Amino acid sequence: MDNTVIPMSEGAKCSCGASVVGIFPCAGASNVGQLSNAVAVELHKQGVGNMMCTVGIGGKINGLLKSAEGCGSIIVIDGCPLNCAQATMEEAGIPIGKHILLTDMDIKKNKDLDLDPAQVKEVLSKVTELL
Repeated sequence: MDNTVIPMSEGAKCSCGASVVGIFPCAGASNVGQLSNAVAVELHKQGVGNMMCTVGIGGKINGLLKSAEGCGSIIVIDGCPLNCAQATMEEAGIPIGKHILLTDMDIKKNKDLDLDPAQVKEVLSKVTELL
């Protein structure tokens, strides 16, 4: 998979807001899915890009597809090797600039949905380094 950042065409406006970076987390029903979502929220708050609705892309919601297509680059954060967020974006034909897989950071997937704030901070730091 090519992880190059796709530049926004001249004159195009990102319909996802002031930022030209769309952040699409997994948000699955596991610790790493929820961690993916929490990291995306923090990246959004830090102004790295705009967190966007991955499930809306899968649901083929027209306005959300247009917002994603209007972004200059896309960051996808998956929790586990199922890579559901990546598959969702690929199925919609949305080019991915950067794909991050949290289980590659030696985090074991489990069904515990209660996140440790210290782990969120640690993973956020690692993800930020990758960006």
